[in-house]
Amino acid sequence: MVQSIESCRVGAQSSVYLDDTYLEQVDTRVIAVGERDGTPWVAVEHCLFHPQGGGQPADRAWLEGTEVIPVRDRESGLVVATAPESGRLPPLVEGQKVRARIDLQARTAHAALHTAGHLVEAVGRMQGWEMAGSNHFPGQARIEFQAPGTDARLADPEGREEVTDALRSAVAAAVADDLPVFARFLADGRRVVHLDALHAAPCGGTHVRSLGDLAEVVLPTLRVKKGRIRVSYTATHRSR
Repeated sequence: MVQSIESCRVGAQSSVYLDDTYLEQVDTRVIAVGERDGTPWVAVEHCLFHPQGGGQPADRAWLEGTEVIPVRDRESGLVVATAPESGRLPPLVEGQKVRARIDLQARTAHAALHTAGHLVEAVGRMQGWEMAGSNHFPGQARIEFQAPGTDARLADPEGREEVTDALRSAVAAAVADDLPVFARFLADGRRVVHLDALHAAPCGGTHVRSLGDLAEVVLPTLRVKKGRIRVSYTATHRSR
């Protein structure tokens, strides 16, 4: 039996990728299979796969040993697995038991970048700035801010480097303090990620356990363009 994705909603699927960033594989079952716009898909009950979204790349993922691409279906809200462009999905049926797996090294790299982005946002807000945009992709990671007024320090290279140094110091202090990172759900269902008491923001991404998991957090000198303050950054996950 092929179940329509429209009849299968988020309540039927558990987003285990939000419960445990470090979970590498899970045994689950198929709750729906089908096709949309010529692309076959499969949905599982315990979803291990983070789909692309919120400035974070999708997990590299496998279902029954076959590589899949996780995508969030806009109509149902489910995360479904689709085949890569040159591949096929395994022949699966509703109710079938399956094993899902992710590339844990890629997952932790993405989680480190995303958490570091929240930390950069936090220290930018200490300067009185408001976040205007974010990207947590490897090689592209940055937080963009807008300042409510004119900040004279940003008008010349020396001033920008001075401000960047202040951001670097604040980031290094938070990492050294190994502040805990955790998520809480609000009454309206929104998930809010906290860097202890330092910062909180609604977020559906994966994150490290504490800021001490971050390594090689580097902030090049910030740039100002068209009224926006761009703070680029890199970060990796610390080996423990």
